[in-house]
Amino acid sequence: MSPGVGKTYEMLRAARRRKAEGLDVVVGLVETHGRKETAALLRGLEVLARNPIEYRGRTLLEFDIDGALTRRPDLLLVDEYAHSNAPGSRHPKRWQDVDEILKAGIDVWTTLNVQHLESLSDVVLRITGVRQREAVPDVALSRADDIEVVDITPDELRGRLADGKVYVPETARVAADNFFKVETLTALRELALRRAAQTVDDQLLVHLREQGTAGPWAVNERILVLVGGDAMAQSLVRTGRRMSDMMMDAPWTVATVDRAARSAEGDARLSAALKLAEQLGARTVTLSGEDVVRAVMDHVQRNHVTQVVTGKGRDSRLRDLFGRSLAAELLRSAKGAAIHIVTEGVESKGSDPVTPVKVGLAKRLGGWRGYLDGAVFVGLATAAAVPLDRGFERVDLGVIYMAAVVAAGALRGSRPALVAATLAFLTYNFLFLHPRYSLAIGSPTDVLTLLVFWGVALLTGALAGRMREQALATKRRASAVSALLGASQALAAADDRIQTARILAEQTAESAGARAVVLLPTTGLGGDDLTIAAGAPDTPTLGAAPMAAARWAWEHGEPAGFGTGTLPQSSWTFRPLQGVRGRSGVAGIEAEALAPGSDEERLALALLDQGAVAIERAELAGQALETETLRRADRFRGALMNSVSHDLRTPLSTVLGSATTLIDFGETLKPAVRADLLLSIREEAERLNRYVGDLLDMTRLEGGGLNIKADWTDVRDVLNAAAERVSRRLQARDLTRDFPSELSLVMVDQGLLEQAVVNILENAIAYSPDGSTIELAAYEDRGSVVISIEDQGKGIPTEELERVFDKFRRMEQPSDRSNGAGLGLAISKGFVEANGGRIAAASPIADGKGTRVLISLPKAIATHPNLL
Repeated sequence: MSPGVGKTYEMLRAARRRKAEGLDVVVGLVETHGRKETAALLRGLEVLARNPIEYRGRTLLEFDIDGALTRRPDLLLVDEYAHSNAPGSRHPKRWQDVDEILKAGIDVWTTLNVQHLESLSDVVLRITGVRQREAVPDVALSRADDIEVVDITPDELRGRLADGKVYVPETARVAADNFFKVETLTALRELALRRAAQTVDDQLLVHLREQGTAGPWAVNERILVLVGGDAMAQSLVRTGRRMSDMMMDAPWTVATVDRAARSAEGDARLSAALKLAEQLGARTVTLSGEDVVRAVMDHVQRNHVTQVVTGKGRDSRLRDLFGRSLAAELLRSAKGAAIHIVTEGVESKGSDPVTPVKVGLAKRLGGWRGYLDGAVFVGLATAAAVPLDRGFERVDLGVIYMAAVVAAGALRGSRPALVAATLAFLTYNFLFLHPRYSLAIGSPTDVLTLLVFWGVALLTGALAGRMREQALATKRRASAVSALLGASQALAAADDRIQTARILAEQTAESAGARAVVLLPTTGLGGDDLTIAAGAPDTPTLGAAPMAAARWAWEHGEPAGFGTGTLPQSSWTFRPLQGVRGRSGVAGIEAEALAPGSDEERLALALLDQGAVAIERAELAGQALETETLRRADRFRGALMNSVSHDLRTPLSTVLGSATTLIDFGETLKPAVRADLLLSIREEAERLNRYVGDLLDMTRLEGGGLNIKADWTDVRDVLNAAAERVSRRLQARDLTRDFPSELSLVMVDQGLLEQAVVNILENAIAYSPDGSTIELAAYEDRGSVVISIEDQGKGIPTEELERVFDKFRRMEQPSDRSNGAGLGLAISKGFVEANGGRIAAASPIADGKGTRVLISLPKAIATHPNLL
């Protein structure tokens, strides 16, 4: 999804595993970008020399494609797939180099960021505001045998950026405020995951095509049930459920085509059918399009539907004769999908139970107003046509009536336009065709003219009305999408359940145009009682009946109150807020606010679904935080107890045994034996003191109790003091010191830094063999003073490098610290970072052995290069 997630690092780790399995692996080109952890993974791998190319007085090092073809490894690693080669290269793009390598029969591993895909360039531009100059065609990616997504969270990536693991600090600060914003990274992450999933699906389709399997691809059965606002809707839904059961619980979808021209009763029937489908476990979708058959078949092809269920009512004989029924059209258009036609039964004749629809007088008058307006438009056209007919000899009066029909369609819809066309036809014939003031037509030519006029008027009026209805439907959908988007953003920004409930109540009240209330369980998710958490535009006081309906909806998970089959005498309608895990609360809307099946109801239900998940997420987030805190505490407590029970018991037993021997047999022991016992007591007591000190230091780090006393410090003094503290433990090992004659001062806490160095030195001593050398060095660059501690031990396995500074992390091989608490390096990391520095480990460093630990301490002012 972005630079810095660790693509190259993961590729190198996987390559090392393949090499260990015996595969011939060669690094063609890898960009480490100065990251020491990535560079360490190159050790032990064969790396091809780069090809120098002269360009404008500079020497650019590019991938040597000829060297790779000559070497012919089993696996070649080529980083930065989207890279643009320097002018003069064989190919302008690196992906073209890779294509040539693949054609030669060499397997290639490469890395790519999602923003470099050509098909996503416009999307990425809108997300990031930056046009990507380097792009890879999608066809190149589709040829990949496998795609592995290297995925980390945006917060973790920003943490890596802040730690200097992606860019240098100055560049990192700029990047964090621009490209590396959380919202940008989240969008790119989604693109990467979606593109990978799409590739997997494409590979499946290619495989099926190679096998000669024609689509839709019946990997498993998928059922689509088509319903409308007729009496068969609920019967079709039940048929789909039965088919799903017979096909071993095949996924099924109930779909309807969004049509503006539908009666209130039809909307109510459709709403009831969709609700039944959701209760029976179906997914519901609304398809858009004036051509119903095309919209359905497009959905069938896109979603690989194998079974389509539709109904056939009592169509007119004329529609059956010309094959214009929906069932006939689907049979004619279907390719690869089975069509199941359910005929209308006796019981469906007007017997489908539907919630009664109450239509007020104003709404009924509003329905007839369109037809009245159509008649008014025809009257106005007549008023204009009469004087024109009297004042001029030849005037095409039909155009005036045509304009009236178009106006009726554009302003009032297709049905008023059809009525206006018929009325215009009759008026024009009655007033202006001979014989006048009669519906009789005196001339065959007038018959043709009148029929053409009527046909054109009907067509133009219907088209104008349809355009108006489509525009209104588009406006409603856009308004609903905007409302859902705004609600989603507001709900996502909520911090807790109460704030989420308040936002949900406000959004629901605005969409429904009535008062809304949200009730939450008092004891949290899954609680027993309900209390009012929020209301809009004000918090209402619910009586006994509404509260009873709310509790019933909460306990049974079904709507209750006004307009439902449960407690309909209530003045509120309550719906359960069903989340992913369970019910998270109840939402109520004032009675008679929403008509069943209306756009407002669908929008309100969508808002409630979003709110249910948001409330559940807020609840679970609080529980997760509390659980994570307890888990970390338990894990730390458990590790601490294991350390105390084992690591502290060993030195205590030694001290106790030696002291007991001296007390009981002191006078009879030889001086050498007594001296050895006393030495053991001292060493084990010092060891015990170190363990206790480590535990106390870690407690200070965990609890944030460090008191930093920073002062200007010469790092050489700190290193000398640390070397003196561990000198007695060196035994047969040598400690060398390599310090420059002059070293810049740094602002650090001298005591914490000294303890950090002591812990690292003790770790080096513990894992170094006798006779080896431990090197303690210091140097500086422009921006920092660097401390290097290097040993000649067995080294740290590559897979352990990232975790070597974790608490309670110990190596597997035995040493004199194999029973230690595993806190030394973790404490060093904490102390160094508390001083504003960074710490890292590299291994192996020579001949497959040795470990180097580097501590980088920032300077207050960068040193000029000429002064180094």
